[in-house]
Formats: sequence, structure tokens, C-alpha cells
Amino acid sequence: MLIIAPLLAAPPEGITPNFSWDVFHAWDSIWYEKIATLGYEYINDGKYHTIAFFPLYPLIISGIMALGLPFIIAGTLVNNLAFLGAILFIYSWMRERLGLKTALWTIVFLVWFPLSIYGSVIYAEGLYLLLSSATLRAFEQNQYWWVAIWGSLATATRPTGIALIPAFLIVAWREKRKVTAYIASLAAASGVCFYSIYCYVHFQDALAFVRVQKAWQPVEDFYGQGWLKMLMQVAIGTRNWQHGAVVDFWHPLLFVVICASSCLIWRFREKLGATNTVYIFGVLGFILWLLAGNPLINSIIIFGGAYLLWYFRSQLGLVLFVYGFCSLGLIFSTGRPESAERYAYGIVSVAIAFGIFLSRYPRWGYISSAFFGLLLALYAMRFAQHLWVA
Repeated sequence: MLIIAPLLAAPPEGITPNFSWDVFHAWDSIWYEKIATLGYEYINDGKYHTIAFFPLYPLIISGIMALGLPFIIAGTLVNNLAFLGAILFIYSWMRERLGLKTALWTIVFLVWFPLSIYGSVIYAEGLYLLLSSATLRAFEQNQYWWVAIWGSLATATRPTGIALIPAFLIVAWREKRKVTAYIASLAAASGVCFYSIYCYVHFQDALAFVRVQKAWQPVEDFYGQGWLKMLMQVAIGTRNWQHGAVVDFWHPLLFVVICASSCLIWRFREKLGATNTVYIFGVLGFILWLLAGNPLINSIIIFGGAYLLWYFRSQLGLVLFVYGFCSLGLIFSTGRPESAERYAYGIVSVAIAFGIFLSRYPRWGYISSAFFGLLLALYAMRFAQHLWVA
């Protein structure tokens, strides 16, 4: 972002960045800057407004700015330090819970997955990952005071933090926990409750942060059209989807060939051997990515994450399992996939499920880490050039 991107020519609709902190400042970063410097604004007119972004991250940034640092430096440092804290915390938690191998592979996934770029730029991903993980661990260990504290901070950071509340209530009911578990679960919602009160006092609309989301929702012919589009972009190609007819014959043909080849390889995997099977699947996966692009990565983190949550539910435990599906359910409830992959990456249960999978099949871990590293570099340069990532 600081060395390679400034040397490249400006792409269409992008820029050539300078060697400066500005490379970490784009897209949602602009909204956080407005909040940290000017405060919130909102009118119920169906347009974009800062009220859509939850307050804890910009509040911390404004506190750091009071020490004399400019917004770009303060915002970058807060998210990076929070992301580092999340990595160290999750490693320690998983090491004592699932062992060293799973802990290491969970961190490998979190650090190398291309969407980890949002742990390095001026976004709230690092902070939410840290706070939600601390809340989940506290509930798992019956530390209910910490559940209330960390949970209230998490629900004041991201709207997806709301998924913590139903997850805790379900687990408390299933495990027949004491009344204090229910009280702590509800207390964790205080972050979003106080934000709602703020919205009512200043804008006379307690749900202003919900209503403003309509501005980010494209008009669709039917509910879930965006999800169908994402899957069809993988299967038949973007051009064919846009035209409603097969104008690019090669995309669906190659997709069928790759799927058929995968079935044959799986059928004869014992004759090929474990090592050869993994490497051949890796090559086919890379070809499929060249064919489908980012929609494939987004499908893997969302739908692949959901499958692994279910498959490893006994190893994850009830708290992580229920929280993972409550979070995915909240994402799917919007009916649109925009930024869904980023929200799914921020679900620590999904990262742990991938960590368990990679710890059991380390060859997949080596191949995917190399591939993810390539994508992470590409995503980083795109962000520095002010191009949309994901």
C-alpha cells in the first residue's frame, strides 16, 4: 500500500496514492472521519447519513485526536492495535480450549484471509473482532460481569453485535443457566440501547440507524436477488447474468468442466493419493477464481463458513455455534450481499471453524495461505487506489 501502489498508474475510477497515511483512508473511513470531527447528522430522506455507523470506534478515535494526533493516524492506529489485540486474545483462548495447532491455524486464517485488509485500514473490524471475542469467552466461562461490559461495547461498535443477545439467551436456556446469565445477556444490549436513546434525543427517531440503511440497499425485483446474483456470477458469469442470456459461452462451459473434474478427482482420490488430490483441487480452485473472481471468495466465506459451523459444531461448543448462526442469520435477513463477506469475516466463530478445518488438513492450509496472501496484496493495492474491495 505504501510502496507498490504509489508506483502504479491510476486505474479507471481509481487514484495513484502518495506515500502517506492516506492509503488507509477510503470508503467507510470518510464516514468515520465525519463522525469523529463533526458529530452525527441525519434526516429521514432516504439518503446516506453518518447515523448508520455505530459510535464506539469514532468515539475512541476522537479521544486519541484530543492528544494531538490527526484523524488518519489515530483511526489507523486504533484499528490496527485492536486487530493485533484480537489476534493475541483469540490465539490464547483457542490454545487453551482447542490446542496449539487449531489456535495457530485460526490465526493464520484471520491474518492471511484477504478481507483482513479491513483490520489494517480505518474501519471498525479489528475493534469489533476483539470485543465480540472477549464477550463470547466471558459468557463461555460464566463471567457475567464481563459479559455485560464487553457485550455493551461490542453492540456499540457494529450492528452485527446485536446477534450476541439472542445467542446468549438461547444458550442460557439450553444449558439451564442461572438468572444472572439472562440478566448479563440483556445487559450486553446496553450499547445499542444507549445509541438508540441518543438517536431519539437528537433526531426524534430511536431507530434512525436502522432506517438509514435503506440508502445502501439497491432496488431489487425480489427478496434475495443479490444473493442469487452472487451465486450466478460464479456459475454462469457476470455478463450472462446482466444480459439474461448466454452471451459468454465459455464461462458456464468451464464451470461445468471444473465441477465434473472435481467429481472425478474425488471419485478416484484413493488412487491419486492424498497429496496429489489436494494439489489438483488447489489448481482447479485457482482456475475457478480466475474465472469467477471475487464472488467466489465471498461465497466461500459466507456459505462455506456456514457449512463449517455446522460440521464442527461439537468442537466449537454451543456458545460459538449459536452466535455464528445468529450472526449469519442477521446478515441474510437484510436480503442483500453488499459487505456481507466483510461482516462474515468478523464473526469469530467462522474463523475458528476454518481454523479447525485447516488444522485437520494442513496441506489445504499451505495452499490456501499462499493464495490468500496473493489476494491480500491485491486487495491492499486496490484499497490504496480507492477502488472497492470485495
